[in-house]
Amino acid sequence: MTLRNKLIVLLTALLVLAGVATASVLRAADREDRRNHVQADGPPVRGGEVSLAPGAGRRIVFRNMAWGPHRDELATVPAAAPSGPRTASGVKCLRFYAAGGTGVCLQAERGAVRDGYRAVILDAELKERAHYGLPGIPTRARVSPSGHLAAWTVFVGGDSYAGTSFSTRTAILDIRTGRLTKTLEDFAIERDGHPYRASDVNFWGVTFADDTRFYATMATAGKTYLVRGDLRSRRLTTLRTNLECPSLSPDGTRLAFKKRVPGLPADAPWRLYVLDLATMRETPLAEPRSVDDQVVWQDGRTVTYSLPGDYGADLYTLPADGTGSPHRLLTAGLAPAYLG
Repeated sequence: MTLRNKLIVLLTALLVLAGVATASVLRAADREDRRNHVQADGPPVRGGEVSLAPGAGRRIVFRNMAWGPHRDELATVPAAAPSGPRTASGVKCLRFYAAGGTGVCLQAERGAVRDGYRAVILDAELKERAHYGLPGIPTRARVSPSGHLAAWTVFVGGDSYAGTSFSTRTAILDIRTGRLTKTLEDFAIERDGHPYRASDVNFWGVTFADDTRFYATMATAGKTYLVRGDLRSRRLTTLRTNLECPSLSPDGTRLAFKKRVPGLPADAPWRLYVLDLATMRETPLAEPRSVDDQVVWQDGRTVTYSLPGDYGADLYTLPADGTGSPHRLLTAGLAPAYLG
């Protein structure tokens, strides 16, 4: 092949690659533009006031993922009518949780050079009380029942819990004093009755028992553990293996969690379970799909969780005693909190 022909082939290949790249960018831009327009089959959403106050009636506050001008805003619906019209707040969150009149909203910050993230503490009227920069991509958020503590987890390496090549940072904030524990890795660890230290320790998925005690997931040496934490002593104690993203029941007696089950696909390895803390007996829940979420208790009998949907995610409910079957609670929603 002559030099001239080689140059023609190279130029042709470059033009093809440029065309493919341009088409991809245009498709992404078109999809992003469509997300800003209301879809005919989507849930109705209107702007209005959203409150986190404990006594404002039983309701769900969540991240609205329906396409349109209120996409990604915190929205609310009555708990008794979850498929009804939504009221959107104007406050956008990637992850969210609320309790005791306090909310934690993990947000993206658009920068000129690169995007960043921050944790925003909200009062009952969604006004910002404080904010904190985040070192990675938001993934989990919780508030203690009193509203005095907030916790969040971010990815600082990798982007999925399914594999092993990820790293997390989990922080806990005392909202009353502003004291921030930037990472649970600073706590002393007791594993199987002995002090434990390792460079590969990761934590995620805090759930609060009260303003001192909490549960979380610890990963180290290829295993995951349920740990019980104490903020006063700054200690973590392992209780059980193969337990991720715990969520404490309203009465404090059970933990709903996701568990890796042998034989399932590597990218969808989890099933939902409930652990009785008095007997340490596990009950598998009647959800046949892999759930990569930290579930929320609707009440003492039912849990709520997200699964992929047409608009990104839908919310489902399921009995917490192993009976029944999944029920889709609402479409185009993520990160719910039951209030009132």
